[in-house]
Amino acid sequence: MKKIILAIDGMTCSACSNGLEKYLNKQEGVSAASVNLVMANALVEYDEKILDQAKIEKFVEEAGFKSLGLFTDEKLETKRKSEKVKFIIFTVLAIILLYVSMGHMIGLPTPDIINMHTNAINYTIVILVLTIAFLVYGFDIIKNGYKNLIHGSPNMDTLVGIGVISSMLYSLYSTYMIINGNHMYVENLYFESAAIVIYFIKLGRYIDGISKDKTKDAIKNLVKITPNHATLLVDGKEKRVTLDEIKKGDTVVCKPGEKIAVDGEIISGKAHLDETFITGESKPANKTVGEKVIAGSINYDGYIEYKAEKIGKESTISEIVRLVVEATNTKAPIAKIADKVSGYFVPIVIIIAIITFIAYLVLGNNLAVAVTTFVTVLVVACPCSLGLATPLAIVVSEGLCAKNGILVKKSETLENARKVNTIIFDKTGTLTYGKLKISEIINYKDEENLLQLVGSIEAKSTHPISKAFTDYLEENAIEKLEVEDFNDISGYGIIGKVKNEEFILGNAKILDKYGIQNTHLEDEEKLAQNGNSIIYVVKNKEIVAMVGVNDIIRDNTKEVIKELKENNIKTIMLTGDNEKTANKIAGILKIEKVIANVVPSEKAKVAKELKEKNRYVMMCGDGINDSPALASADIGVSVNSGTDIAMDSSDVILTGNNLYSIIKLIKISKKTVRNIKQNLFWAFFYNSLMIPIAIGFLKPFGISINPMIASLAMVFSSITVILNALRLSTMKLEKKGNGI
Repeated sequence: MKKIILAIDGMTCSACSNGLEKYLNKQEGVSAASVNLVMANALVEYDEKILDQAKIEKFVEEAGFKSLGLFTDEKLETKRKSEKVKFIIFTVLAIILLYVSMGHMIGLPTPDIINMHTNAINYTIVILVLTIAFLVYGFDIIKNGYKNLIHGSPNMDTLVGIGVISSMLYSLYSTYMIINGNHMYVENLYFESAAIVIYFIKLGRYIDGISKDKTKDAIKNLVKITPNHATLLVDGKEKRVTLDEIKKGDTVVCKPGEKIAVDGEIISGKAHLDETFITGESKPANKTVGEKVIAGSINYDGYIEYKAEKIGKESTISEIVRLVVEATNTKAPIAKIADKVSGYFVPIVIIIAIITFIAYLVLGNNLAVAVTTFVTVLVVACPCSLGLATPLAIVVSEGLCAKNGILVKKSETLENARKVNTIIFDKTGTLTYGKLKISEIINYKDEENLLQLVGSIEAKSTHPISKAFTDYLEENAIEKLEVEDFNDISGYGIIGKVKNEEFILGNAKILDKYGIQNTHLEDEEKLAQNGNSIIYVVKNKEIVAMVGVNDIIRDNTKEVIKELKENNIKTIMLTGDNEKTANKIAGILKIEKVIANVVPSEKAKVAKELKEKNRYVMMCGDGINDSPALASADIGVSVNSGTDIAMDSSDVILTGNNLYSIIKLIKISKKTVRNIKQNLFWAFFYNSLMIPIAIGFLKPFGISINPMIASLAMVFSSITVILNALRLSTMKLEKKGNGI
C-alpha cells in the first residue's frame, strides 16, 4: 500500500469533506481515505497496482472537487494570492450592485438611466449583468452543490446552489415580464439577493482561509527552519553548496552562528546546539563526537564536522511535518459524530425549505414571498460553523502540541488523552536519562582487561546500559576488541565471543535462563542497595565479574509524578532491572507500584491486564525495547526519539524528552474537547435559532430576515467558531499545582 496527500480545492464544510471521503473510500483500490477540511487536503492509502495519482485525482473531480496535486504550501500560497485579487474585485462589484439596487432606499442619488422606476429595463439589464459576474465567481459553489446532490451527499453548497438558482429562475421570469412591458415586476427581482449571497459566502470562506492559515504556523516554521546552503569538506577543502547537492556520507562543516543543514553524526569537534524547535528545551545541548545533530539546530560556539545521514524527505523536520499533517487528517471520534450529524442535517434543511415554500403558497402568499422565504431558509442553515467546529480546534491543538515538543500521530489520541487514569513508566531511558556510568566493579577471576572486553561486546548492543561501557572506552582511549557471534537476547542480555572465548552479559534473568548459579548474593545485595543496575559477566558457565552502573533521574520527574498523583492518575514503574534498584528509584520519585525483572513481552501483558480492569492506560517508554507495551496500551508515548521519529510505534512522541510534556498533552486534550463541544453548541444553537426566524415564525413580532441578511448572519456564525478555536493557541501550559 502507498500513501499520498493531495491538496483539494472547493471544500467548504464538513459535509463537503465527509462526502468526498465517503466517495473515495467506495473506490476499488482505495484502502483508506481521510479528508481534512481545515488543511484542505486528502490523505489516501491505496493499492499502487490498481491506482495511481492521476486516477485518484479523477475520483476527486468526479466527487465535485479539484485536486491541486501533491499537498505543498507553495501551491496553497499561489491559490491564496489569486483568491485575494478576485475577492477585492468582487467587493467593488458588490458595492456597485447594492448601490444600484438599493441606493434609492436610503436616499442615495441614482442616475436616471438606471433608475428602477423610470428606466426599469435598463435597471434590470445592469443588475442582471452584475449578477451573472457573481454567478461565474461562485460557479464552483453551484457545481459542487449539484455534484454532491447527485452523489447522494448534499452539502452546504447544495443549499446555496438551490437557493441561488431558485432566486435566479424567478428573477429571470420577472425580467421576461418587464421586457414585455409589465414594469411592476421590477419589484419582484431578486438578482441582487443571489449575487450578494454568493459574495457573503465567499467573504466567509476568505476569512476562514486567513484563520486556517494561522493554525498552520507551527508546520510552516518547521519547513523554513533549515538553511538554504551548507559547507562541505571535499579533499580537505571547504565547498559552499545548496542543500540539494548534499549526499549521504558527505562531510558537512558547521561553524559558530550557522545552522545544521541535514541530520547527521558528529565526527570531529564539539559545540552547544540550540534544538528548541525540536525539543522545546531552551537550554543548549552540548554535542560532541558520536552524537547526532538535527537539521535546523543553531551552532552557538563550536566548530564541528558531521557526516550527513538523513537528507530531504528522510530528515527529522520532514518527518515531523509529515506526522503533523497526517495527524490532522485522522478524525477524532467527536469529529465523526459531527460529520454524521452534518450528513443528516443538510437533507433535513432542504425538506424544511420545501415544506415552507409550499406552506406559504397554500396560505395565500404570492410566489415572490414563497421563493424568498425558501431561499432564506436554505442560506441561513448552511452548516459552515458546524463544519469548522471540530477540525479547526484539532488543527490548532496539533500546532500547539508541535510547538511544545509533542508530536501526536492521530487526532483520536489528542481527544482521548484526557481519559488517562493510569500511566506506566519504563525506568531506564524514561524516568532516568539512561546515561549510565560505571560505579563499581567486582572482578572475581582477575579477568584481564575486563572493561575492554565487556565494553567491546556491549558496543554491539543498542540498550541504554551499553552506553556506560562505550563511554568508558572512549573517555579512556581504549581500543575495542573484535567481537564474533554476537547475539542480543531481548530482556535478558547479550552474548559474544572475544578471542574465541564466549562471554554472557546480562541481568539476573540471564543466569536463570542458562542455569548459572549465583554464588555472590551478598555482593549483589550491596550493589543493588547502592542503586546500581547489575551486569553479570559469565564465562564458562561461571560468574567472573559483576559490574554496577548507576543512572541519573530526569529533571522535574519527581514533580511530574507528584502532579499526576494529585490529579488521581495512578503511576506504575516497569523495568527489566532488579527489584532493589527499581525500588530505590521508585522511593525517590514516590511511585507506589513497581514491577521489576520484566522482559518486553511481560510489559505488554501488564498494560493489557490494566485495560481489562477498565483502566485507561498510557505507556511511556523509549520506543525501542518497549514497543510491545507501547502498542498494547491505549496511548503509547515515546521519549528519546529525536532523530528516529518515523521508526517509533508509539502514538505520541516527546521530542524534548521532557516528561512534563505528558501533563501538557493531557491539559491540551481536555481543553480541546471542551473547545470542540463549545463550538458544536454554538453551531447548533445558531441553526436552531435562525431557522425558525427564516421560516417566519417571528414575523408577528416584527422580526424577519431576507437572503442577504441570512448569508451575513452565516458569516458571523463561522467567525464565532473560528475565534473560539483560535483561543486554544493562547493556552497556558507551564502552570503547575493547579490541576490538569
